[in-house]
Amino acid sequence: MDSLPATVASALIEADSETTDWPARWQALTAVSVELQSLLVTDPGPQLVALIEEIVTQLADGVATSRRHRVELAELAHRVLGIHARACAETGTDPRRLADWLLDLQLQHPDAPDVSLAAYAGALDDEGLARYRERAVALFEPLPVIGFGETGRYDRARWALLRVMEELAEYTEDVDLQLLVLSKDLSSGWHYLQVATVLRDNGRSDEALEWVERGLRAVGGRGASLRLIDLAVEEHLRRGAPHRALEVCREAFFARPNLDVYLKIRALVVHTDEWPPLRAELVRHLVQDGSRLAVEVYRRIVEVELARRGIEEQDLVMDLLEQLRGLQPDAFADYLDHIKSRHVADRELLDELSKRGF
Repeated sequence: MDSLPATVASALIEADSETTDWPARWQALTAVSVELQSLLVTDPGPQLVALIEEIVTQLADGVATSRRHRVELAELAHRVLGIHARACAETGTDPRRLADWLLDLQLQHPDAPDVSLAAYAGALDDEGLARYRERAVALFEPLPVIGFGETGRYDRARWALLRVMEELAEYTEDVDLQLLVLSKDLSSGWHYLQVATVLRDNGRSDEALEWVERGLRAVGGRGASLRLIDLAVEEHLRRGAPHRALEVCREAFFARPNLDVYLKIRALVVHTDEWPPLRAELVRHLVQDGSRLAVEVYRRIVEVELARRGIEEQDLVMDLLEQLRGLQPDAFADYLDHIKSRHVADRELLDELSKRGF
């Protein structure tokens, strides 16, 4: 038993060398894992647990330093770690000591095999798991948040700690831990959406809407803004607050004009008396904005209203075209030709355009 660490150390020496007889060294390493499994049957106990921990650490070091055989060594380390989990379960090791060893293994050896807490459930019990969580959270909480638009600072130490926290959150099914992990990376609107979605799915509606608002302020109408708006609208409607759903869309439209947001607003109030004055307000905002984006949204709104027009919408479309002519006089003729060519079979529309001087 005592000679096994020396065998591992010898097999790992210069494992990447061109002249090394790797097949022979690999055979020696796999023989060690077989011997450990046999000892689990014939000689379980604290001494075996300590021995396996030493060998797992050796293999983890080997993974970190090897270039040519990282995959094989990582797979072997994972196999030996599985033997360790069974040995701990049979031996009844100190759960707090085990928690510290598992955590240190991962943090000091970022290339170490993934630790499955489920495999150690019996050995850790509540006391060990509490110790594991306490230390992991204490290390994770001080990490700086990756702010919107920043590049993720995922050095090896942060990555290892993140992996620990993700496994812990999944194993314990602890929503607060999951949120702690997610909220450390807010580099894009999709990260805000993840946090808001987890909160919404766990019945924490007020917090979800707060994160939606934070996300919308961060993205400025780009990226995940439409999904954030969707979540807010769904949640406000579920809560019986359609006016808040409308306000979210309205604010988003004024922050950055967008046809999809316009259509959301339309769907919310099109059959109410609010729609005509609100539509006029939205269009007026585009005219006053006058940017290339605003003009493009304006054009697409014209086409939306053309496709859905009735008697009232026909007058609206003519008014929209008149305003667009004043907004973009140089390009208006080409745009009007585009409209006519798309609706060449619509004699009623073409006649009305001619009657209005278009």
